[in-house]
Formats: sequence, structure tokens, C-alpha cells
Amino acid sequence: MKPEDDMNIIFVGKRHGKSRAVSINGPIAVGLVFFVTVLLVLAGWSGYQVALGQVEPIEPEESELVAEWRSKLKQQKNELAQLEQNVQQQVDALTLRLGEMQGRLLRLDALGQRFVESGLVASDEFDFDQPAAVGGPEDSLDGDSYTAPELTSMIDQLAKRIEDREQQLRMLDMVTSRQKLEKELYVQGRPITWGWLSSKYGYRSDPFTGKRTWHAGVDLAGKDGSDIISVAAGVVTYADERYGYGNLVEVDHGDGLLTRYAHAKTIKVNVGDVVQKGQVLALMGSTGRSTGPHVHFEVIRNGKSENPETYIKRASR
Repeated sequence: MKPEDDMNIIFVGKRHGKSRAVSINGPIAVGLVFFVTVLLVLAGWSGYQVALGQVEPIEPEESELVAEWRSKLKQQKNELAQLEQNVQQQVDALTLRLGEMQGRLLRLDALGQRFVESGLVASDEFDFDQPAAVGGPEDSLDGDSYTAPELTSMIDQLAKRIEDREQQLRMLDMVTSRQKLEKELYVQGRPITWGWLSSKYGYRSDPFTGKRTWHAGVDLAGKDGSDIISVAAGVVTYADERYGYGNLVEVDHGDGLLTRYAHAKTIKVNVGDVVQKGQVLALMGSTGRSTGPHVHFEVIRNGKSENPETYIKRASR
């Protein structure tokens, strides 16, 4: 089509079948074509945008390999959590055992200290207030740490050693305690700290009548107010005035053995008191049937008097 050529558009109406022709030249035709093209482009772009808004993006499906690794990772996390829980339980159990062993070691230290104080062991040889000295050369400074089973085994072995030592020390304590008790109950020595023998055991001339009478003890003269001491540990069974004896203290040492201390100026103990060997029972005086400050000392076994000099001259244990 040439530019100078015209285009005719014929419109046919519905009414009466009449037609109408419109003449379109070249520029108008080009404009119409351009307009229609723009409308088509706009319609296509709008439809594409609407389609993008309505259709959801489709995610790619997870592969089997990724799912498998995800499952293994979850399993490993659970195993790690269980392992941490087991380790914490083991640590708690070891802590409890260490606390128990520490208490047992404190008891052992207390027993050891008692032996030191009793003189059974030298204090300069065993010092229970300080840890034992150890040492020695090492092949290398670097060493391997103990594993949990190895540490548990070491604690078990240490616990057995402590139990063995406890039994041995307990037996030793019982033996020493018995020895100490026997030594305390062992009637031996003089009932005074200073003085002399003024009258022996047996028949003598009575100091008041001059007649031959039986003297059931010994008299030890000394300074008025000096100490009268117990010759052995025991229980006070009498502490009061008695006819002929004046102020009298009587001590029961067990096994039927009894000692008496008479003519005291002042009594220092009461009935029921537990007294130790060498403890002051009374002060020397001249109460009762007496000619001066002294102590009348008797030893009675199973109700019968014995010569106190035998016990005074006894070797100490």
C-alpha cells in the first residue's frame, strides 16, 4: 500500500441494512496498528503478573540423602545428651564416695592423734596434722590422665585399704584402751605425795591402850593438809565420817578390790564420783581415833583385808 492510497472501512448497520464507508489514509492505519499492538502487550503483561500472584512457588523435594543425614544428626544429639547425663551421674557418685572417704580419714586421724597423745607413737615420727611427704624422679613431665574406670578402680582400692586400716586401728585402740584401763585400775603406789610409814600392817600395841591389837592397814604420817591421792582408778562408794576412822573415803576398783583412806581433814570427793589414779581424794588430818596428822590406808579384797605394803611396793605397769 502506498502512502497516497486510501483505505475504506465500511460499517453496516443492523437497521434497514444501510452501510456507511469511512476513509482511512496511511498514517491513521499505522497508528491503529501501533495502538492494537500496545493493547496486546499490556494485556499479556497484566495476565503474567496475575499468574505470578496466584501460583505459589513449588519447593524442591528433600533428597533421601539429606533426610538420612538429618536423622543421624538427631540420633547423635540424643546419644550425646545421654552420655552427658551418665557422666554427671558418675561424677556425683564419685563425689559422694570421696566425701565418705574423707570422713573415714578424719576418724583415722583422730585415732592416730589419740595414739600420739597416749605416748604409743612418737609425735615427731607421726604428725597427723600434715600430709605424708612423698616424691621421687619422673621419666617425663607429661603424663596421661586417668580414665573414669581407672579412677573408679583406684577409689575402690583406696576404700579397701582404708577399711583395713580402720579395723587394725580399731583393734589397736581397743587393746590400748584396755591396757590403759588395766593400768589405771592397777592398785599400786602410796596414797600420799609426801610422808613416811608410821605404823605397819598386823598386830601392834594400841597407841591409846597399849594392848596388843590387830591393825588392818598401814599408817602414813605427813604434813597436816597435804594431799591424799587414790592409788588406782575407781568409783567412790563412801565419803563421810565413820566411827574410829574419822573422815573416810572408800574407793571401789572392781574385781572385789577396795581401798580406804581414813582420818582425813577434808574430803574432796562425793559418793558416785569416778576418780583417776593419782587424783586427790582428801586432805591429811587427824580426825577420829588418831594421835596426829596421817592417813590410815587399807586394802580389802573380797571382804578380807590384805597388807597394803604389798601394793605400795608393787612395780608400776
